[in-house]
Amino acid sequence: MGVEKEKLDTSIIMDEDEFNLSIEPILTKKGKVYSEAPDRDPNEINTHLKVGFEDVIGEPSSTHSFDRVWIGSHATFELVKFFFYRLLTTLLAVPMAFTLGLLFGLLSCVHVWLVMPVVQSFMMLLPSVQKIWRSLTDIFIAPLFQSLGKCLSSIQIETTED
Repeated sequence: MGVEKEKLDTSIIMDEDEFNLSIEPILTKKGKVYSEAPDRDPNEINTHLKVGFEDVIGEPSSTHSFDRVWIGSHATFELVKFFFYRLLTTLLAVPMAFTLGLLFGLLSCVHVWLVMPVVQSFMMLLPSVQKIWRSLTDIFIAPLFQSLGKCLSSIQIETTED
């Protein structure tokens, strides 16, 4: 009355001619051999988006649904995620690439032709501004704080317990 588990040995018998056939003709199309897809995220800036079914849904060992429900929901999750991503990228990829290209082109142009010349101009002026600022603080601020320090240095505080 228990679940019987059977182990079956499976073997595939192939003719010598079938075994020596190469898979390359299957992958060849118009003289090109398909290779692995290039890594589209070589800097791994989107590693946080590698979300699988097990990362979102998990059943503890005390509660399990039927195996077919689990497998079906897993397949549904992966298919919907795949097709919805494909649909959204089909609709949004080109307009977003265009918009982001304009944005980063504008930012690069502003940085190269506006921000850096202004920063370099300020860097050239800073030594003289630093001397003027130091003399102003030595004339006005330093004597004020020195006199405040002398006035407040004579104050003594005693604490008593009741």
